[in-house]
Amino acid sequence: MKGIKLTRKSKIRILLAAVIAILVLIAAVLLASSLVGSVKLPMKYQNSLVYHSPDQAAMQTRDSLASALCVGDNNVYNDQIELTGTDKEHAALFDLDGKKVLFARGMYDRIYPASITKIMTAILALKSGKMGDVVTINWQDVDLEAGSQVVGLRIGDKVKMTELLHGLLVHSGNDCAQAIARHVGGSQQKFVDMMNEEAQQLGCTGTHFVNPTGLHNENHYTTVYDIYLMLNQAVKDSEFSTIMQVGVYDMTYTGADGSEKHVNLDATDQFLTGESDPPKNVTVLGGKTGTTDAAGHCLAILSQNAYGQPYISVVVGAASVEGLYTDMNRLLSQLNPS
Repeated sequence: MKGIKLTRKSKIRILLAAVIAILVLIAAVLLASSLVGSVKLPMKYQNSLVYHSPDQAAMQTRDSLASALCVGDNNVYNDQIELTGTDKEHAALFDLDGKKVLFARGMYDRIYPASITKIMTAILALKSGKMGDVVTINWQDVDLEAGSQVVGLRIGDKVKMTELLHGLLVHSGNDCAQAIARHVGGSQQKFVDMMNEEAQQLGCTGTHFVNPTGLHNENHYTTVYDIYLMLNQAVKDSEFSTIMQVGVYDMTYTGADGSEKHVNLDATDQFLTGESDPPKNVTVLGGKTGTTDAAGHCLAILSQNAYGQPYISVVVGAASVEGLYTDMNRLLSQLNPS
């Protein structure tokens, strides 16, 4: 059979068709890329650490992470953000995708973290792989100073670790924190040693823990920047990311008398309970609150803008709850610049 000979005109048509097909393919790829930003942020994601500190350990951490890093000064000015609090209030806003510190006030200054400490407690609880364990509550777990935030556990209660984690993050239960610490570490002191070791591995050079709860102690301190590093690590775990979004939770466990117990827990984060609203087109995914007389009112959260881009914002040392959420919203107002 003789081969089919194409005319010059036919060859041109085939060439044009091929060019058009290639252009359509390129256009499809570009369109898909443009749509990625509009997809809701998945709860388990990988993002880059922002890291800056002058000491040798921090420099080594920075060098090992290379291009994933971004450097921010202790104070980063933004003429669109003016905090209402006094100089005792510290804050920062981190653009995770852009690897930028968008605002900072005293980001490396020593502060008291209050219950934001429980981010680290949760990191170690999840890292231990003991979420299915059942913990029998003893006197050490409920031996707390008067007025402590608790879920109401009693000696002899049997509680799954995953339920303790919900009590820890949703309602900030100090009894849950102490039970987790004892079970994971073998003792509270050993768990505290683990906390400090983990903080060092994350590059938290301005942090020192003495308890898993955040109850005040002069030697229990951190920085806004280190809080960022801890939350940034915690949200990489899908279970942490899921629990931190819960506004109300029915905690279930077995009481000391063998009966099934239920405790209705409200979140301590007003963005989750609906008592406070974020700016338009900003979604607060959750985080951790903290309050003591020495620390003031504190909040560290992960949020996303209208395009699904993630940000971490931290405010500590606010004089009131109202001031805390007002200033947090001033940070969040920068997530969708006009």
